[in-house]
Amino acid sequence: MTTITPRRLTTASVLAVSALLLAGCGSGVTPADSSESAGRETTTLQNCDRELVVDGIPTSVVGMHPSQTELLLRLGLADRLAAQAQATAQALPEDIADLAADVPVVGGAMPPSREDLLAAQPDFVYSPTTYEFTAEQGFASIEQLEQAGSAVYVATGGCADRRMSGEVADLFTDIENLGEIFAVPEAADELAGQARADLAEVAAAIEDVDPLRVAQVYVEGTTLSAIGAGIEFDILALAGADNVYGPDQPAFADFFAATITPESLAAEAPEALVFSVYDEAHEAAARDYLTSTFPDLPAVREGRLIAVSSADVFPGTLGNVSVVRQIAEAF
Repeated sequence: MTTITPRRLTTASVLAVSALLLAGCGSGVTPADSSESAGRETTTLQNCDRELVVDGIPTSVVGMHPSQTELLLRLGLADRLAAQAQATAQALPEDIADLAADVPVVGGAMPPSREDLLAAQPDFVYSPTTYEFTAEQGFASIEQLEQAGSAVYVATGGCADRRMSGEVADLFTDIENLGEIFAVPEAADELAGQARADLAEVAAAIEDVDPLRVAQVYVEGTTLSAIGAGIEFDILALAGADNVYGPDQPAFADFFAATITPESLAAEAPEALVFSVYDEAHEAAARDYLTSTFPDLPAVREGRLIAVSSADVFPGTLGNVSVVRQIAEAF
């Protein structure tokens, strides 16, 4: 991979971006209007290369990850939640956490077992990826859930054929589809509008700023991986990064991540490093590894080690938008 001469942000540019990005875009919660669902029999749409038919308006819903549960809550569907999965993997935002206080938890930090999920008797399951339905892992498969009378929706960016080319914009497909499924189009339009406005504000703020050369990595122990495709790649692009790794490179021809050597990363000399973490301990360990292994890397010398929540890069989550802002601010 060719090393590009690093470009610096000017002081004026830094101040301009900071001023424009100080205020985050909030997301409210609009209660579902039951009158919108009157007379609706079925909704049919395409999801992950299959036809999804939803009978009536779902009333017993399971969010398979806090990110999916959050989106359902912000669409005003709290009273339709039968369970929330992987709830200990990530806390819900404070402004809506109380809405799910009495919603049963299934699965702890992991996807729920087949038995636990089926016991919740869902008529609709919303998941970030297809992994949550891997029968070999002891999870209920999509087929088993359908046989039990549950419709299964996978976030657009989490479909197997989309994982390598997913974009933040896939979230808007999900919001629109959920608005149709639950007959809450106005709430869906408002939520999507807020997210689009937030992305537009970031785009305007970075328009005249020279992009930093950025690598996105994942650290587990002493194993170092680079991220070069999928939603993660698009997030960096929207935040104004000049990506070190990209989907046109052979290492990412078949998968969005690839194990790399410390020497290869050092040779790229990125000006910033973005790395995803699943808790504070993981962040501390990853930060320690990066600083001790790459003391001469421009990103380390200049203090641009940017930790983001792994949940925020999950497909079909509002975190895809907020993390664009977070990274742009850090740049």
